[in-house]
Amino acid sequence: MMEEKALLEIEDLNLSFDTYGGEIRAIRGVNLSLRKGEILGLVGESGSGKSTLAKAIIGVLPKQNTRIKKGRIWYKGLNLAGEKERVLRRVRGRGISMIFQDPMTSLNPTMTVGNQIMEAVKTHQKLPSTEAKEKVLRLLQRVGIKDASLRMKQYPHQFSGGMRQRAMIAIALACKPDILLADEPTTALDVTVQAQIIELLKDIQKENGMSIIFISHDLGVIANVADRVAVMYAGKIVEIGASTDIFYHSKHPYSWGLLSATPSLETTGDVLYTIPGTPPNLQLPIQGDAFAPRNKYAMKIDQIKQPPMFRVSDTHFAATWLLHPEAPAVDAPKEIRMRGKQAESKRRFENMGDEKIRHTDKVMLEVSHLKKSFSNGGSLLHAVDDLSLKLYQGETFGLVGESGCGKSTLGRTIMGLYKASGGTIRLEDQSMGTHYGKQMKREFHQKVQMIFQDPYSSLDPHLMIGQIVAEGIILNDLAKNKKDLEQQVAELLTTVGLDPNFAWRYPYELSGGQRQRVGIARALAVQPELIIADEPISALDVSIQAQIVNLLKKLQKERGLTLLFIAHDLSMVKYISDRIGVMYAGKIVELAQADDLYHCPLHPYTEALISAIPQADPLREQHKKRLIFQPDRQKTGAASKKRLRQIIPGHFVSCDESEVSVLKDKYERLTQSKIRG
Repeated sequence: MMEEKALLEIEDLNLSFDTYGGEIRAIRGVNLSLRKGEILGLVGESGSGKSTLAKAIIGVLPKQNTRIKKGRIWYKGLNLAGEKERVLRRVRGRGISMIFQDPMTSLNPTMTVGNQIMEAVKTHQKLPSTEAKEKVLRLLQRVGIKDASLRMKQYPHQFSGGMRQRAMIAIALACKPDILLADEPTTALDVTVQAQIIELLKDIQKENGMSIIFISHDLGVIANVADRVAVMYAGKIVEIGASTDIFYHSKHPYSWGLLSATPSLETTGDVLYTIPGTPPNLQLPIQGDAFAPRNKYAMKIDQIKQPPMFRVSDTHFAATWLLHPEAPAVDAPKEIRMRGKQAESKRRFENMGDEKIRHTDKVMLEVSHLKKSFSNGGSLLHAVDDLSLKLYQGETFGLVGESGCGKSTLGRTIMGLYKASGGTIRLEDQSMGTHYGKQMKREFHQKVQMIFQDPYSSLDPHLMIGQIVAEGIILNDLAKNKKDLEQQVAELLTTVGLDPNFAWRYPYELSGGQRQRVGIARALAVQPELIIADEPISALDVSIQAQIVNLLKKLQKERGLTLLFIAHDLSMVKYISDRIGVMYAGKIVELAQADDLYHCPLHPYTEALISAIPQADPLREQHKKRLIFQPDRQKTGAASKKRLRQIIPGHFVSCDESEVSVLKDKYERLTQSKIRG
């Protein structure tokens, strides 16, 4: 049964779902243990079985079509895989709790947050109402929610995303569980809020001696939080080891692929690594190693026989035939071997600026004193506040900042989706003013297109892919006849890496990455000169993110496109961008070349953002110091005197005139310290 030191033990778990299309073998022979007081990271692409495994542990998978075909889940002498619902209800909350990716869909919108936590408390503890209320208050305070007595009376929609996730953590901790299952708990959050939630979970875990299974596709987050890491692929654990084993000495080609596709702040070059192909269809029988069709190191045996778990060390195991004594010697990719070596980052800094920026001196888009305000209960919310910006032909301009800073509002206002409150927008030599007439809007949208964050909600589910891509062509009379239209659609789908036959499919038949490619094809259909990409990769797996970024860079190079790339993944923004603007409270507070901004951040808000970036390097994560931005400290003079001022050529910071010399000295110190290493 259970090892003495294991709090949770999963033995040869096989689980499937019955669907109209056939049986889906979602979990295929998983063996996994969780020790008391450890944090186990669980990583892998969408569909690998991470969330299904967590839900199987706690018994919340749909009963009507879930079948546990084989295996056991041991917890304190109970086999959770075979227990009745009444037993599982006692285990949930008190023994094992779970928090989910999207707290908005997990919280009841009709109940106050306090009552929802109260419900969790009373389910497992018989406490008087006064005592239960006091416990709810203490829980809210413990998870870092200020004004807890007021907040407990509010509803989920009155909370920010970070506060809702804190409330979910309070519910999960209500009965001090032994185990917390955290399913992508920070994926939907900004980098700074993400860092706060991770620190909160780590602090609570240390206080309570709790064990955590932390599921994420963000390897930087896993490097920060996990003691051990398990890599899942096609319903199996393919590698498991200490965090340093996986990040510095991984042995499975799939682990190499995930790590190589994750850009660090030092990543340069024209093309990010991507894992070829797609995961297997788990409705079909799998012969041999499920990863073999995507594995460039695959041997004949991989096609025939499933590899066992080979022992690398006492803490490290991997299921790959490359570890067989008779297998040819294969080294991990260079980028894996170089992880953790500080010399690499020093070399990168010394070469900073060697690559020429691709753009010309021609201004493609100029935004002058742009304003966009929203009514907010009698007051005005200045989402974009007197913002000026130039985009040059052929450049990629990255725009970063936390949720609510105005990034997406700026993009949508430029597109004319929002009516500007003031200022001007000039495209090349044509002034658009702040109000677009019908004809002007049509001409503008032929030159400027937008790619949206959620490729599913931005595609009409009732139209076939070909119809979606053809809309812009038809609207702008860009096709001579039906045959020409069909040919253009086929060429566009091919350009973005899709089979032309996808034209006859519907959006629901495509994966997230494929849908985003359709969104790009739709944007390209009218032959635009500028594309505004609003969080185009945030909903995608790391390897799919790399594919989309590679595609955008390729298209930009081939077509001379100008790209406004809005995102909260700061590592990816740094990789793709020529210049970067940092937004805070509706204004750009710092603007510089990408390498310059990341190596020599001058504004305190930029410093805080960069310090919060999770990197796929456990030793760096262990020793890094996170900075906290205190906006009140920046009010050293009249607000009207703060504006973007040039500190060195090409590097601008929002500051008073009196601060320029101080910031120049700061830049010089940062430059010298980086060169010295």
